[in-house]
Amino acid sequence: MKILVCDSISKDAVKGIKDLGVEVTEKTSIEKDELADEIANYDGIIVRSRTKVRSDLIDKTAGHLKFVIRAGVGLDNVDVEYAKRKGIEVINTPEASTNGVAELTIGHMLALLRKIPQGTASMKKGQWIKKQLIGNELGSCVVGIIGLGRIGRRSAKLAHCFGATILGYDPYVKVELGLDVEMTELDDLLKRSDIISLHTPHNEETHHLIGKEELAKMKNSAYLVNCARGGLIDEDALYEALKGGEIRGAALDVFEEEPPKDSKLMELDNFICTPHLGAQAVEAKNRVGEEVVKKVASRL
Repeated sequence: MKILVCDSISKDAVKGIKDLGVEVTEKTSIEKDELADEIANYDGIIVRSRTKVRSDLIDKTAGHLKFVIRAGVGLDNVDVEYAKRKGIEVINTPEASTNGVAELTIGHMLALLRKIPQGTASMKKGQWIKKQLIGNELGSCVVGIIGLGRIGRRSAKLAHCFGATILGYDPYVKVELGLDVEMTELDDLLKRSDIISLHTPHNEETHHLIGKEELAKMKNSAYLVNCARGGLIDEDALYEALKGGEIRGAALDVFEEEPPKDSKLMELDNFICTPHLGAQAVEAKNRVGEEVVKKVASRL
């Protein structure tokens, strides 16, 4: 078996796959044109979020490619149904990065509420603006979770540990057993929440799930967090809402274009961000790697 690693995974994972007797080629900066030329030479490829496996690329496999492993949760960078029609199995590692993404979500909530980035930036400028940085406790907030998959449920549990009241919206989940969550409709969640956190895949149904109309329904004092997928939020509408004081602040770990180019959001003091760090924790990367090795072993 020959496998091409298109995006970075842990060294232990690469070693583990090689120890199975698999021939592994690492090209973690490979671009679309080069991948299209080489993909037919492999039985499987391993990708993360950077590499897009679309129908045009799948057509270049010449019927040789047997599987695509997405080292992570989301499959929006893979044309799953088209791959299946071509006899290509699409596999992900949904459990491995759950806790890492959920913890980053809570970290962004705390950073927004307690103004940690603003405090750091001001002190580095030699300022001491303690009285201007009065925040709020997470435990006093109503937290709205949109999407109650693995990461959404984990984020809800962590926020509840702080004492927050949790609202949940998911059209595919009517009653969430084992969670202290009040299931509600999207409009109700938008109007009642102090913090709204997104945890859905990005597809045609969820594209710009939060746009101008949805932002207008939120409290002026509310915060918006997205550590799920770029494209769930209309970033132009978010900029206008933040600039105009329609909502208090926002934190994004993901963007419609990554890395974002000339984003007006970067001009705003009430906007904070990270460069898609959801699964960028040592423990999460190791778990992802372990799961990838297991997935390859099962294909042998």
